[in-house]
Amino acid sequence: MLWRESTESTRVGFAVSRQLRLAVQRNRARRRLREAYRAARDAAPARAALVVIGRPAALSAPFGTLLGQMRQALGAIPGPRLA
Repeated sequence: MLWRESTESTRVGFAVSRQLRLAVQRNRARRRLREAYRAARDAAPARAALVVIGRPAALSAPFGTLLGQMRQALGAIPGPRLA
């Protein structure tokens, strides 16, 4: 995950590597990451620009693991949290 501080409310973008050869796989990984972010959004900083970078493990990891990693990554970003 890449991030930078912002004066606007939190914005999130999702990028998935072309290491996942098929577009179907890239889209599935992007959907799983998007859903994990939605579930962990309360751990996100209130004002930041975020880019979540998807790797091949995003397809095979159990969703609970993906969610835990998302919460951990969002929690590591300094700043006030979303209410």
